[in-house]
Amino acid sequence: MTDPTMPVETVRKSAAAISRSTSCSMRYCAGVEAKLGFKVHPHMLRHACGYALANRGHDTRALQAYLGHKNIQHTVRYTELSSTRFKNFWRE
Repeated sequence: MTDPTMPVETVRKSAAAISRSTSCSMRYCAGVEAKLGFKVHPHMLRHACGYALANRGHDTRALQAYLGHKNIQHTVRYTELSSTRFKNFWRE
C-alpha cells in the first residue's frame, strides 16, 4: 500500500501498473462491499472525483481544466447538484 501523503509523481514511478482484469476485480469487490446493487464502471470514478472537488469548493474553471472538458457545461453538472456548496456562503 502506498503512503497517501506521498506525491502522486512518486507513486506513479514506484507503483507497478495493474492489469485491466485486476482493476475490474477491484471495482467489482468494492461495489459489492459497499452494497451498491449495481455494477461499478471506471467512468464513475471520474464523476466521483468531479463531485468531490466541486463539493470542496474548487473553482469551476479549475475543475474544467483538471477534467479536460472543452465545454464548461460538461463541468457545471458537478456543481449544480451540490446544494451544500453554498451552505455558509454569506458567513465569514
